[in-house]
Amino acid sequence: MTISITKKLGVGVFAAGLIFSLAACGQAPTTEPTTKPTEDSGATTAPDAGASDFKGCIVSDFGGFNDKSFNQLSYEGLVAATDELGTKGTEIESNTEAEYQPNIDGLAADGCNAIVAVGFALSAATVVAAEANPDIDFVLVDDAADNDFDGTKDAENIKPLLYNTAEAAFLAGYLSAGYSEAGKVGTFGGMEFPTVTIFMDGFKQGVDHYNEVNGTTVEVVGWDGKTGSFTGGFEANNDAKTVAANVIGQGVDVILPVGGPIYQSALQAIKDSGRDIAIVGVDADLYETDPNTQEFVLTSILKDMKLSVSEAVLASAEGTLSYDAYIGTLENGGVGIADLHNFADKVDADLMAEVEALKQEIIDGKVTVTSYLD
Repeated sequence: MTISITKKLGVGVFAAGLIFSLAACGQAPTTEPTTKPTEDSGATTAPDAGASDFKGCIVSDFGGFNDKSFNQLSYEGLVAATDELGTKGTEIESNTEAEYQPNIDGLAADGCNAIVAVGFALSAATVVAAEANPDIDFVLVDDAADNDFDGTKDAENIKPLLYNTAEAAFLAGYLSAGYSEAGKVGTFGGMEFPTVTIFMDGFKQGVDHYNEVNGTTVEVVGWDGKTGSFTGGFEANNDAKTVAANVIGQGVDVILPVGGPIYQSALQAIKDSGRDIAIVGVDADLYETDPNTQEFVLTSILKDMKLSVSEAVLASAEGTLSYDAYIGTLENGGVGIADLHNFADKVDADLMAEVEALKQEIIDGKVTVTSYLD
């Protein structure tokens, strides 16, 4: 089995090498993941006979595997694959940036056949390890492994998993603009990286498209298409709450926080405001991953990292892994938006019909969504 490739990446992504304020708690590697998959991994090809000795491994970034976001989804993808293979896996959480390289190197030394590195912050360390271990498959989530920005990967045995979330965010922006009664929607991010701003930019493009189609003037607060509001990190702290409160204070009634747990700060700012403000989640369906948000979640912008990681690991076990970049899109189901859940009765049916039609128009190329992955 191979992962389907829709296009090759022709542009680099921000490299790692940045020092973050960290909150996750590290843990030593275990011999077998304990979390079991909640749904089918999507694989259709049985593993080969040699797969019984296959060892799939994963290392997180600073967020840890319980971040209710991309680390957790990627981890669930590895577990789904190792469960299907009937093999053991090893996972290790990173506590600081300084741990990225030794954590990856440790997994390589531990006999891992495939190593999933979660997040663009691990890109540089993954390249170093891949060059030193050409017989190991490396799966890099959310980065192209092009740290010298020359348009090609820095190591041949890396499989980049990328997601054109601008397409899904476009739908969420259109939906939010149509839902908004204030005529203002907002967004803010953790740090100004392409993997963050791709959500914010797609969201704004969707709002702009709604205005063009409907002759409205819904405003986006927190992102002007070039820059915007950022917390300076990826922690749910007072800085994140202050940024969220500043955006909310400008009169928005929908807000998109982009940056893992910073949505928690947005939720607190919403409660403090005493106003009816909806949240748009990112990566996973926030309604399902955090029950505390269910009263507030309009929808979520999804990245199916569980499926793409699972398929990459299974392909590695079968010896059929293509090292071309995988890019998740609306067309291949790699990105999308979540159900409305508690907001189903609050959103006009005609608006949802427009969103569904818009999805197909994007897939068919009738509506263009731009991102750094183009």
